[in-house]
Amino acid sequence: MERPELPLPQLHAFVVLAEELHFGHAAARLGIAQPPLSQQIRRLEDRVGHALFSREPGRVALTAAGRELLPAARRALTDLAGGLAAARAAGSGRAGRLRIGFAASLALTVLPGLLRTFRQRFPAVHLDIHEMTTAPQIAALHDRTIDIGLLREPPADEPEIAFRTVLSEPFVAVLPAAHPLASQRTVHVAQLADSPFVLLPRAAGPGLYDRITGLCTEAGFTPRTAQHAVEWQTVCALVETGLGVSLAPAGIRRIRLKGVAFRRIAPGTARTRVAVAWREADPNPLVAHLLATIGGE
Repeated sequence: MERPELPLPQLHAFVVLAEELHFGHAAARLGIAQPPLSQQIRRLEDRVGHALFSREPGRVALTAAGRELLPAARRALTDLAGGLAAARAAGSGRAGRLRIGFAASLALTVLPGLLRTFRQRFPAVHLDIHEMTTAPQIAALHDRTIDIGLLREPPADEPEIAFRTVLSEPFVAVLPAAHPLASQRTVHVAQLADSPFVLLPRAAGPGLYDRITGLCTEAGFTPRTAQHAVEWQTVCALVETGLGVSLAPAGIRRIRLKGVAFRRIAPGTARTRVAVAWREADPNPLVAHLLATIGGE
């Protein structure tokens, strides 16, 4: 980048004098004496190589060179003022860009209210939203391609990443509407032992996968997986076709499919943890603002 040829104080003095066309009035507006203003203008004219003002008794006017320079000088000063304002807003966390990863199921629960509240408080912040499962969110935080993660069942120990619980919710059984257990209000997990399962792949979210299969293990059986699906919408759609059953966070009930029944499970003490994740040493003030917005434990 080339070094600027014209100092900004000289450009400012030039623009003010061009607007006032009077050295005394321009000096007063700039808060300086008239001789320093005259010196600023002479230095600028020396740099340009041509007179910018014609000076006659009782009259100051722009020359052709001055008229040519004036629009560019105004743009330069306006651009700088805008850049300084934007930098100050970004530095204070009132503007800028925040990249958020989120688990698809949270679009049914936590995400809408969080984004609505945050946008109301910080309308100048651009939110860049990425749908991804837990493991990719952790990788994206390490790679610095997202700033915040909203995920299920965070890992117990992840270097340089902090977690805060924002929600815990129970599990439900996801059944084809025609399944014999769909007529019950509550399904015991052990009653699912003979049914094939539709599950998220473990690689997408090891913690949640282990929680679901752990519920089955506690009930005395190992789930027989008929199909994997990365998104809960797809899990429900496959259940609707009769490919199997599933266990899912209760928020999945907001997926409305006529051929799917959601039922409470027993024991009903099992819950899944939703957490916000961020880099512990991240200096971005927008991260702190979002954490304050989302709350949690």
